[in-house]
Amino acid sequence: MLDNIRVVLINTFHPGNIGAAARAMKNMGLSQLYLVEPEIFPSKEADSRAAGAKDLLENAVVVNSLEEAIADCQLVIGTSARTQRTFDLPLLPAREGAEQVVGEAKSGPVALVFGRETMGLHNHELQQCNIHVYIPANPEYPVLNVSQAIQLLCYEIFMAADNKSYKSVQEEYPRQKEMSLFYEHLEKVLRMTNFIIPQHEGKVLDKLHRFFNRSRPERTELNMLRGILTSVEETVDKKND
Repeated sequence: MLDNIRVVLINTFHPGNIGAAARAMKNMGLSQLYLVEPEIFPSKEADSRAAGAKDLLENAVVVNSLEEAIADCQLVIGTSARTQRTFDLPLLPAREGAEQVVGEAKSGPVALVFGRETMGLHNHELQQCNIHVYIPANPEYPVLNVSQAIQLLCYEIFMAADNKSYKSVQEEYPRQKEMSLFYEHLEKVLRMTNFIIPQHEGKVLDKLHRFFNRSRPERTELNMLRGILTSVEETVDKKND
C-alpha cells in the first residue's frame, strides 16, 4: 500500500534537498519519488545526502510537468504552510491528511506534492490538488525546509499505516488524466452552448475546476457527467444541421 504513495518535488533548486527527501522517504517505508524539472539532477550532493537511500534516487522518475507526475493518481495532496491559499479545497493538518492518504492508497496511486524551496507551490499547481495539507507549527514562523516537511508528513503516513488509524476508502475515483479529459470536454460543450463569454472564461473555468477537484466525483459519477455532456453536444449538433 505504501508503494502507491508518491512524493512529487517541483523545481527543486538544491540537489541536497532531493537526497534528504529520498532518505526521509526510505526511513518511513516510501519509495516512489517523482521530480518535476529539478534544477540539478543527478548530483553527487544528492547522492551524499541520500545516504542509504540512493536506490530511490536511481529509480526516481523525472518529468516535465506536474500534470505528467500526477496523471495516474486518484488523489493529489498539495502541501503549503500558507493556509489562506485554500482555493476552497479541504484543509487538513498533516495527521488527518496522512490518514486519508493511507486510506485511499489501498485502491490507487496517491501523490504528495511539494513546491519550491523559496516559494512553495504556485497557485495553478495548488489548484490541481484535491486537498490542501499543512503541518501545524509556530504561527510566527511556520515555514519548514522542504526535506523537513517531507520527513514529518512521511512519518505521519507511516504511523497511520502502522496503527491502522485510517478509514479505507471503498469508492473508485477517476485518475487525474480522466479528470483532465473531462475538463476539456466540459469546456468544449460550454463554448458550444455559448455559456462562456470571452471576458469571463478564465474565472468560470477556474471555479469549475476548483468545484470538481473539491467535490471529487466517483468514476461512475464522472462517466454520467461525460454522458450528459455528450448528450448536449448531440442535441446542439442536431439543431445546427
